Amino acid sequence: MWGSIVSEWASLLLRWLHVVAAIAWIGSSFYFIALDLSLKPSSDLPDGVQGEAWQVHGGGFYRIMKYLVAPSQMPDELTWFKWEAYTTWLSGFALMVVVYYLDADLFLVDKSILDLTPVQAGLFSFGSLALAWLLYEIACRTGLAQRELPFAIGGYLFLVALTYAFTHVLSGRGAFNQIGAIIGTIMVANVFTVIIPNQKKIVAALIAGKAPDPKLGKTSKERSVHNNYLTLPVVVLMISNHYPLLYATRFNWIIVAIVLALGPVIRHFFNAGHAGRKSPWWVWGVAAAGAIAILFLSAAGPREVKTGGIVGAAYGRQCRGDRDVPLQHVPRGRAGLGWYRDRAKGHIARRARAHPPQHPPDRPRGGMVQCDAAGQYHRDDQRGACHPRRLYRRAGSLTAQRVDAAFRGMKFRFPRRFENDLIAHPA
Repeated sequence: MWGSIVSEWASLLLRWLHVVAAIAWIGSSFYFIALDLSLKPSSDLPDGVQGEAWQVHGGGFYRIMKYLVAPSQMPDELTWFKWEAYTTWLSGFALMVVVYYLDADLFLVDKSILDLTPVQAGLFSFGSLALAWLLYEIACRTGLAQRELPFAIGGYLFLVALTYAFTHVLSGRGAFNQIGAIIGTIMVANVFTVIIPNQKKIVAALIAGKAPDPKLGKTSKERSVHNNYLTLPVVVLMISNHYPLLYATRFNWIIVAIVLALGPVIRHFFNAGHAGRKSPWWVWGVAAAGAIAILFLSAAGPREVKTGGIVGAAYGRQCRGDRDVPLQHVPRGRAGLGWYRDRAKGHIARRARAHPPQHPPDRPRGGMVQCDAAGQYHRDDQRGACHPRRLYRRAGSLTAQRVDAAFRGMKFRFPRRFENDLIAHPA
């Protein structure tokens, strides 16, 4: 029991820290990109200044100037923006370990996709995380990033290919988290391995009385722009674990491909406005078309798996997670809805069965009963440890009253075509 309590509190505190740090990092990143694009030249600026911007906030006026490389001498005080990014990644990776690695059999592995052990899934996740960043870094350092459009298209296709691979190795939720973690790692690595080291070299040159290398600032700016265009997709991917309509569908990798395309397009609209250029209003037409496409793809339902004999769905949410399928994807019919508490894995699993739960006459209520064709055993606990209204607040076509009725053992009608199908369970 105490292990679950500690794990739950660790997940809560790490998630809170991750969100707060991400807000600070993304906010400062968006602000400086907007500031950089809004700078205007002026005749009364000091030597080496690229431009200035006047801003008003909190009842005060601010005059901000940017040096193209660096000022002639080191200022007495200098504020660094780095720990927002570092804290975001450190807390995010720790959260990934607590949720996805320690509970890999629940969140990272889907045996209907690929029969992996938790250790194999964890090693695959960590290895692909490091390898993807390494390939990106090689592409940037070999000069491919200098050709912006080909690099952007190649990077997009690279991420889509990774997503397709992950959805055929990991669970749907695990795949979404993995591609989001890869993008986040690339962004933080840009800060840790390029932007901050280059800024430190510039500061060291100023202290030594030397002229800083202009290429350092240019390279840092390039990586900062990469981060700017990757921000919106990674935010969607990081919150997608709360929305099985995204990750639990059979076309989940296409949804990610659309999100990866829409994020930079939307950022282009705001960047153009900050630069004083004409706003590309066509962006919102593209965004609307992409949102509609995602809507229809999410309604396609989960991937089906034939196992024969029963209608099943690992369609539930754990008491401490979001491992569920949208209720509108559960077929209706003659099967009763059984609710079982899996003692071995410590989570609530909801099974749609061909018959309502029966208690063997020689076994007391609450004993172990066979509930599926695979011969797996689950503790019969129809009401479970979590109330259905809280577990299924996105009830879709089933109202909370009908979910409550399911707990009371009432039956629903299923079409005959679903009787021998097992609706695939997402991770």
